[in-house]
Amino acid sequence: MQTKANIEHWQERVDLAAAFRWTARLNMHEGVANHFSLAINEDGTRFLMNPNQMHFARIRASDMIVVDANDPDTLSGPNAPDPTAWGLHGGIHRHCPHARCAMHVHSIHATVLACLKDKRLPPIDQNCATFFNRVVIDEHYGGLAFEEEGARCAALLTDPKQMVMIMGNHGVMVIGDTVAETFNRLYYFERAAETFIRALQTGQPLDVLSDEIAEKTARELEDYPEQDTRHLAELKALLDSEGSDYAS
Repeated sequence: MQTKANIEHWQERVDLAAAFRWTARLNMHEGVANHFSLAINEDGTRFLMNPNQMHFARIRASDMIVVDANDPDTLSGPNAPDPTAWGLHGGIHRHCPHARCAMHVHSIHATVLACLKDKRLPPIDQNCATFFNRVVIDEHYGGLAFEEEGARCAALLTDPKQMVMIMGNHGVMVIGDTVAETFNRLYYFERAAETFIRALQTGQPLDVLSDEIAEKTARELEDYPEQDTRHLAELKALLDSEGSDYAS
């Protein structure tokens, strides 16, 4: 039986498991699809990932698999990842060493945004302003996320300022340095997309912030101390208080 003592990168696994559990609780998951990954070597090509076809709501720290983006034989091993996970996350970790953590979901509001002809997120409130000039859009969806899409998406994530990719007609990819930072960004992007979509539904004119105020707000939030780590710590505390087995 595997235990904390003989599993490497235990704390990273625990953080990932908590992020999976909370993503499911917020209904931002997609059944047994979608994937989170976290680099565990210097160049980012070896990474932790959720097992193939396991529901987010029951993933535990010990369930994470280790994937090597430079080893195609990974797809034929006993713990082979989902082929689309290999294509998309493998491509990002192979070509974007700054993307230490990558979270891809088909959350409702981000995906609605990705399906609009104009996929831009205007800064109409504080959450939306968080992402001002910090989002890249992929307009070339071509089917399931095999290696071709992984390489294409990775090529779009070259600007370290742009940590969110709206995947046109598909969903969203969020990258970051840590699980806490990436999950926090994923959470707030979905909130921002929901605000925008609901505002559009009113049919009323949008009150868009000036570029100056939007950029000022984005920078202030980037410098806000420890919000991401405290956010994840609180989620883990809530899971712990409920007796969740995520950290096992």
